[in-house]
Amino acid sequence: MALAFFFGYLLTSLPLFRAGLTLGAIVPIALAADTISIAIMEVIDNATMVLVPGAMEAGLGDLRFWLPLVGGFVIAWPFAFAVNRAMIGRGKGHAVVHEYH
Repeated sequence: MALAFFFGYLLTSLPLFRAGLTLGAIVPIALAADTISIAIMEVIDNATMVLVPGAMEAGLGDLRFWLPLVGGFVIAWPFAFAVNRAMIGRGKGHAVVHEYH
């Protein structure tokens, strides 16, 4: 989960760094843009992994690991999309990030 948040914030921050913003200005923008959608994705994906028998014990070469993982993302995506769309419609979230592109 920590990696999901780290890379989500990092990918949001890169264009803001290129736009010349300081770290102090970037952090609140990245937090506002990504926290809710990453949390939704992680909660649903982790719940899917826990609920599928044997998924947590499966190795990286086993479909029993990858299918629930992908399935969790497929289930979570519409919820994260809906939240992001609502935030963008209100001028928040990624709408703020896109002002700097």
